Amino acid sequence: MIEFLFSYETLRLAWWALLGVLLVGFAAMDGFDMGVGALLPFVAKTDIERRVAINTVGPVWEGNQVWFILGGGAIFAAWPALYALSFSGFYLAMFLVLAALILRPVGFKYRSKKPDPAWRARWDWALFIGGAVPALIFGVAIGNTLQGVPFHFTPDLRPIYEGNLFGLLNPLALFCGLVSLVMIVMHGAAWLAFKADGIVSLRAKAFGFWAALLTAILFALGGVLVWSGLLGGYSVTSAIVWDGPSNPLGKTVVADGAAWLANFRAHPLLWAVPGLGVAAPLLAAIGFKAGSEGLTFLASKLAVAAIIATVGVAMFPILLPSSSNPAHSLTVFDASSSRATLRNMLVVTAIFMPVVLAYTAWVYRVLWGKVSERSVEEAGHSAY
Repeated sequence: MIEFLFSYETLRLAWWALLGVLLVGFAAMDGFDMGVGALLPFVAKTDIERRVAINTVGPVWEGNQVWFILGGGAIFAAWPALYALSFSGFYLAMFLVLAALILRPVGFKYRSKKPDPAWRARWDWALFIGGAVPALIFGVAIGNTLQGVPFHFTPDLRPIYEGNLFGLLNPLALFCGLVSLVMIVMHGAAWLAFKADGIVSLRAKAFGFWAALLTAILFALGGVLVWSGLLGGYSVTSAIVWDGPSNPLGKTVVADGAAWLANFRAHPLLWAVPGLGVAAPLLAAIGFKAGSEGLTFLASKLAVAAIIATVGVAMFPILLPSSSNPAHSLTVFDASSSRATLRNMLVVTAIFMPVVLAYTAWVYRVLWGKVSERSVEEAGHSAY
């Protein structure tokens, strides 16, 4: 039993699943932080209203962003070839994301240091950029991943990226970016409806309703694009050796417009994943209208998880397809670290992940309750 659990095949599949969990965790936890930032100019009109919105995420955003660091660390350690290509090929896009994310902590810390309205307005827009830009760029990255990225390997496995930033900003990728943005806005609105009090919560429900509807509609439209083959598709045509060495040059892959539907056709139960990606935002829209704040936030989390999981399930076993040389695409079975690395990391993760989850649950329990204008004013300078 132990030998099976730590076999190379099992470890690769386990780390593929864990990578998905970390990405979903980042989008579900830090996603509502970004959503609040993106909504800040629209749900809060006065300074005290903006402080209410900011204080719903101010105490927790640092902990939520740990999921982003964990995801990047997991890619670096478990899938080094994927890390090298994605972080070098998408370098300028990642730079934009990091620059936007850097604005967020500075905005949280400095916004309320001075009572000057112009000073605070500038930091409010910084928080807006820190929320909207990463949400958009992450979706653009997913769109390019679905279409394939122009890269290849030299015979000595040195990766060569042939694209540029403007090539990443193609219409189909921007469409995926729009899906990501409205999904994050929906999630931020669900959090504000759940956590904020008064007019901020009411405005969030109004924006959240339309964002949830748009999320369902755009995600369904994305399914049509996949079905039509416009979003590309790649299929491994050679025999898969799950416990073989990590060598991305040892297989054959072809571009196939129907490939991203193959796993769903082979395993019909998997259709429940994209089905939930449409149904959960619609449920969230109903929750926004009905005023069921807890149900709305839960439905929003399910929507985020289902939409991201749909991409992973559709592409499996491919991690990053190559549009310039499909045979050099990175897959779950030929882009991983060594068996010993995956095994040791899995043991460490099994020990510390429950600690992270328990601490996170404790923090949210301590910070339970709504943020109101009165509570912000009473907190004075200790509030954001």
